[in-house]
Amino acid sequence: MVFLLHGEDPFRTRLRLGELAAALLGGAPGAPTDLATMVEPRLGALLGITRHDARFDTAGAIMLSGQAQGLFDAVDEARVVIVDHAEALKELDLIASFPREAALVLVAVERLPAGRARRAPQRPKAPGAPAANLLEAVEAAGGSVERIERLAPVDVNAWISARARLHEIKLDSEAVATLAGAAGSDTERIEQEIKKLGAYAGNATVTAADVRTLVSGAIEADVFELTQAVVRKDARTAVATLERLLADGNAVQQILALLLWQFRVLLFASAMRTNADAERMAKAIRSSPYAIQRATAFARRVTRADVLRAYEAIYAADQVIKTGRAESDVAALTLCVLDLCGVANADLRDMLLVEAPRR
Repeated sequence: MVFLLHGEDPFRTRLRLGELAAALLGGAPGAPTDLATMVEPRLGALLGITRHDARFDTAGAIMLSGQAQGLFDAVDEARVVIVDHAEALKELDLIASFPREAALVLVAVERLPAGRARRAPQRPKAPGAPAANLLEAVEAAGGSVERIERLAPVDVNAWISARARLHEIKLDSEAVATLAGAAGSDTERIEQEIKKLGAYAGNATVTAADVRTLVSGAIEADVFELTQAVVRKDARTAVATLERLLADGNAVQQILALLLWQFRVLLFASAMRTNADAERMAKAIRSSPYAIQRATAFARRVTRADVLRAYEAIYAADQVIKTGRAESDVAALTLCVLDLCGVANADLRDMLLVEAPRR
């Protein structure tokens, strides 16, 4: 039996690996269940499992782990051989010749090129020709392939709630949303942040304020909320969100820089058509696919002219603050937000036409 688990979500892949390994040892491998409800596995405590790293271990060593050990081999003991970083495996013929009495589980936590079954029709390969990549080798051996997808933005809140329940940690709905905005679809980080928040709160319910205090990047979630209000032209919500950000001790220039960043993300998100586009754009602006996908719904309301106008407003606010033209930094930032919301007479660009005060 050959299994391949691959994708770009290391934590959820580990959860599925633990589920699959336990099922194989029990003699009944089944379809994946809800990974959000699973405890992180401790595979080292299970008998019958051998682990290898394809970056360092030879094909011969991996093959030996799957072979019967003669007199020392328990008759009723299942053998499961796990190969981590399987994308580094060079001797792909190992997969077809692996002992049938053992299970081979290949784990590759990265995007793999499509196998023949998933590609456009090509010229048929010659009989007996070697597999071109890992996916082809597994498919040729009749193995099972599972792709562990990264969480979609719409699924992040539900995942956080489920993991919190699993660890018996109470998070209110606003805390869940704030953590989702800070951690995105990084399930590894979500797991660590939930445990940290639980240790901090004890038996109390974790609030959004707790998340903003303990989780780095939480300010970005609040600035995204501010950006949403601006795009909706909801001045009341935008100002209230801005006041909360300032009350939490965030610097004016930091908020301004993150606001500019959010409009840049919106610009790229407005051109997104597929998940592959999101990944490519995220690399181009050093963001995450989650941030691009999250902004997609609001990006439909924004034109390039809107983004250009926002850039001008934010640049004007930055210059007004740096040259001392405004009554205060907070006043300049507030006027910028109101201008972005379309409020009349809040345009700071006019102030750039006035000579800066002498210091």
